[in-house]
Amino acid sequence: MRNFLIKLIDFFYPPFKKVMPLQTFRYAVCGGGNLALDIILYFLVFHFVVDEHNLDLGFVVISGHIAALFIVFPITFTTGFLLQKYITFQLSDVKSHIQLFRYAQVSAGAIVLNYLLMKFFVDLLHIYPTPSKMLTTVVSVIFSYISQSRYTFKVNTKKNK
Repeated sequence: MRNFLIKLIDFFYPPFKKVMPLQTFRYAVCGGGNLALDIILYFLVFHFVVDEHNLDLGFVVISGHIAALFIVFPITFTTGFLLQKYITFQLSDVKSHIQLFRYAQVSAGAIVLNYLLMKFFVDLLHIYPTPSKMLTTVVSVIFSYISQSRYTFKVNTKKNK
């Protein structure tokens, strides 16, 4: 499966060769695919699982748009890590358990960022949840790309030359 995905992604790389390195292209494709999955799952969970209502857990009530965010997160966390580890950052010499720990740290930062931005867009600016999620994702993607490439999957360039 991994080799198939790499070949498929790399097949579409030539038109982008002049504007970005292969690793950046793979990151964009994997991240874009995971982002699309995230937005689709968010939409489905918000509209059909929590049915646009607050989620009463007994000890706390979570608004529907935030509940959907937390329900979708574990799914896209897993798919995102696997895609980045095995497709994008194959040359990383960081041990897998450290990558996973660092990925979790960056993801925790991203989820806090997502939470704060969703509260800002939906609760303060009164923008509908799905477009708010899209706006939030733009900021989160920039944060994640920088963090993942320079921290989580950092490649020792001296060792891999």
